[in-house]
Parts: sequence; structure tokens; C-alpha cells
Amino acid sequence: MEDLNQTSHGRFVLLGLSSVLYLQIIFFLIFLLMYIITLSANVLLVIVVTINSKLQTPMYFFLCNLSIIDICFSSTIVPHILRNTISKDRSISLLACALQMYFSLAFGATECIILAIMAYDRFVAICKPLHYRNIMGKKLCCCLAAGSWSFCFMNSALHVVLTFQLPYCRSHYVNHFFCEMPPFLQLSCKDTWLNEIAMYIATGIIATCSFSLIVISYIHIISNILKIRSSQGRQKAFSTCVSHLTVVLLYYGTIMIMYLRPHSEYSPEKDKTVSILYTVVTPMLNPIIYSMRNKDVKGTIGMKFFKQSLDQKDRHSYFFQNK
Repeated sequence: MEDLNQTSHGRFVLLGLSSVLYLQIIFFLIFLLMYIITLSANVLLVIVVTINSKLQTPMYFFLCNLSIIDICFSSTIVPHILRNTISKDRSISLLACALQMYFSLAFGATECIILAIMAYDRFVAICKPLHYRNIMGKKLCCCLAAGSWSFCFMNSALHVVLTFQLPYCRSHYVNHFFCEMPPFLQLSCKDTWLNEIAMYIATGIIATCSFSLIVISYIHIISNILKIRSSQGRQKAFSTCVSHLTVVLLYYGTIMIMYLRPHSEYSPEKDKTVSILYTVVTPMLNPIIYSMRNKDVKGTIGMKFFKQSLDQKDRHSYFFQNK
């Protein structure tokens, strides 16, 4: 009865990652470092693409979209993890929980589609280079990006409404570190078959279809790479594909495990680990694997800092000469 009453007051308690003090300190420092790296790397990528006109191509346009998604996705979840890790009060209001679930679902789904669009962009660039500019025009790129964001935000709204219409009379304690659908479905005392069907359909359409597009694109890309006569060129292209596919497999694999597995296989501890991979780890790795290893990006960063260094030296020389 106590749980029922407290839940009806519109608050839940997120149990977080650990209740052991020294583990809480370790988790706080690790997640804080990862969050700083995520923000720094993604913001730097957006700035580099903005200041270098040579990088304003469809590939970098979608990379910027991915960086913005990762910044927002991580910021929706990690600050709350940090607060909960060191705070005694781990409660969250119904509205705050609904908003967190809404934005995390929306950004997560948008990232799925953007990753698929990026794979298609690479397919056109490698397999149809002569028609690349005509196919991947500015209008199409903007429509693909806008369509992805709009569809995923509308899809997220549907799931949040369905989730918070359920009665939560079992407990107000959520064995998770942020508001996510699967743990909440476990708390409801009502049959959640409609929510599960909606979740499976949405995940099937967004994640499975996007992943299938990526696989098909890379099959064509790899078959074209094998036709390259230069062994050095093949090795370089394969290295890029492996880097991209590593992040794709990590992200899609964890998403599908979380949202497509049977309801009976729910495991709070395993789900926490899986969720950390796609909500915290992947947003940090994306800018590093997708762009920071790119010569154009590193060249722009190097030239910018080199120019600033030269300007600073010139100012110092001018100061000492006129002193």
C-alpha cells in the first residue's frame, strides 16, 4: 500500500548503478570523464565542419547530425546519472521521468536511422562516384535528416503516452539508472501486451530495417573494394569499413538486445550494462571512430591550432620588438 500511495503521488526512485560508497565514487568519476570526452569530441567535430568549407559535404553533414544527437542523447541521461550517484535522494518526478524517456527514445531512434543514411551515403560515394553529387544533393540530405528527426520524435511520443497510462501499483522503485521502457513495464500490475507489441513493431521498423540497409550497403561497398587493384587502397578502405561497422554492431546489437528480447528474459543487472553501452559508451566513441581518425578533420584541427600558435608567436615578437 505504501508503494501504491507513493507512486500515485507522481514520483519514482531510480536505484542507480550501486549502493556501495566506493563504487559510487568510481562510477561518478568514470561517467564524468566519459561525458566530458563525449561533449568535447562532438562539439569539436561540429566546429571543425562549420569552419572548413571543404568539409561541408553530405558525409560530414550527417556526421554533424550524429554529433548533435550524441550530445543531446548523452546530456539527457548522464547528468542525471551523476546526480543520482552522489545524491541520497534518487527520486524523480513523473513529468521529469516522462521527458527523459521521451528524449532518450527519440534521440536513440534518430541515431539508428542516421547511421543507416550514412552507410547509404558511403555506398553511393564508393559504388556510384560519378552520380554522387546528383543523388546526394543538398535537398535530399536535408529531407532525409528532417524526416528522421520528425518520425522518431513522433514515435517516441506514442511510446511514452502508452507507458505512462499504465498503473504502477507493484512498486515505485525502478532498478535502473534512468527512465527506460523495459524496467517500467515490469512494474505495472496491468497486462502490458499492447506496449510490448508497439515496442517490438517500432524497434523492428527502425532498428532492424536500418541495420538491414547498413548490411546491404556494406555488402556492395566491400564487393567494390575487392575490385581495387592497389593492396594499399584495399587495406585503407577495409580499415574504414571495420571502424564504422564496429560502432554500428555495438549500437544496434545492444538496442536489439534491450528492445527485442522476450519479456520473460528481463534481467535488471544485465540491462544496466547493455544500456550503458548505447547511452554512454557509443556517443563517446562515435566522433573518435567516425571522424577523428579522418585526415581532413585532423588536418583542419592541426591547421587551426598551428595558425593560432603562429599568431601568438607573432604577437609576442611584435611586443618585444616594440618594447
